[in-house]
Amino acid sequence: MAESDSDGARPLAAETASGQPLPHRDPGSGVADLRRIGVNPDHWYPVALSTSVRTKRVLATAFAGERIALYRGEGGAVYAVEDRCAHRQVPLSMGIVEGETLRCCYHAWAYRGDGRISQIPYLSKGDGRPPRGVRGFPVREAYGLVFVFPGDPEKAALIRLPELPAYGSPRYRTMTFSRTVHCHYSFMHENLLDMNHQFLHRGIVGRLRPELLEYRAGARSVEARYLFTRAGGKRNRSASLLAAEGIGGRDARDVMTIRTEYPYQTLDLVPENAERPAYCLWAAYVPEDAEQRTCHAYGLLMIEKPRIPGVLHLAWPFIRRFTERVFAEDRMAVEAEQRAWEEQGGDRNHEVFPLILDVREVLRANGVPLRPRTAVSGTVPVCDGPAPVLGHHPAGPGAPADPESSTELSGGERG
Repeated sequence: MAESDSDGARPLAAETASGQPLPHRDPGSGVADLRRIGVNPDHWYPVALSTSVRTKRVLATAFAGERIALYRGEGGAVYAVEDRCAHRQVPLSMGIVEGETLRCCYHAWAYRGDGRISQIPYLSKGDGRPPRGVRGFPVREAYGLVFVFPGDPEKAALIRLPELPAYGSPRYRTMTFSRTVHCHYSFMHENLLDMNHQFLHRGIVGRLRPELLEYRAGARSVEARYLFTRAGGKRNRSASLLAAEGIGGRDARDVMTIRTEYPYQTLDLVPENAERPAYCLWAAYVPEDAEQRTCHAYGLLMIEKPRIPGVLHLAWPFIRRFTERVFAEDRMAVEAEQRAWEEQGGDRNHEVFPLILDVREVLRANGVPLRPRTAVSGTVPVCDGPAPVLGHHPAGPGAPADPESSTELSGGERG
């Protein structure tokens, strides 16, 4: 293993994959501080649950400090536009929906789904030329989520949505998660990939012994396979149900495969002697603020249905409670890491696990540097990504996803 620097990272090239220079280097290591690297906007990111965007209603959301207004027209399509009126900068998320247009609540300027102005009620021929509008974002619905493409709109048609074959399969039922976590998105990638932190969950899952069987690293991905064996201790019954161990909760050796495929993460757990995963997890961590120190975690947990009808339905609330407890402990840890970074003014951790060193390289190389932006309130870092395109027509929304019941706290389900 190559010698690591103060934040545990291996030396990188002087530029990201997009050719942009890496900022905030440690002079002794030549490696950028990963926590100052933003996500690459040239991907599809979920910004809301489909059920949160109701017909003829507007929802305020954000991506990396850029406010976005989502609204669903009378025809059922979802649109995404910059959340400000081009007139007085009043948030369009405060407006009303009329047909397929969004009208500002202040002076009633109306906008099409591509962000262009369609009407200014009091404008006469002698008045000055109005602005073209605001930025419109390509938007699609899939898997019960609303995805936007916040980067270069010309690339939206070339970048595919993630493929989730287990979603919608009659063999699986899906539980949806939507949570805000106060940390840089990279801490979330590290937390899921590094299964050596099972001591954190000892009160829920008992004593588990993870063994890293193998891992592979590429330019855009890192994949790890772990073997889990029980080492004693009391285990939550819902953990046994989730791992398809049955009502008796028999001990088993499970193989877990976790993959960061930039910018998403997946996890598959296959019990011993099983043909299919007992459950599959897909997750995305979407930065909300310009500094990217807060992210919104969206997760789809697809759980295999047991042979006995109705068992999963009865166990569903208990599995939900179990997963919420595990997530709460993980969130406690990653938010503590973020606080330490802020208090110390940088990353001082000493990572020794090669797997995590490699995923840090992937996140650095595929991300974009955060650059300072002068604002009225001071200097705020933002992503050094594509410049906004005013009035660009977004890609047409895909077919509406199947309805699912979900909330911020309890999430939703499908199947």
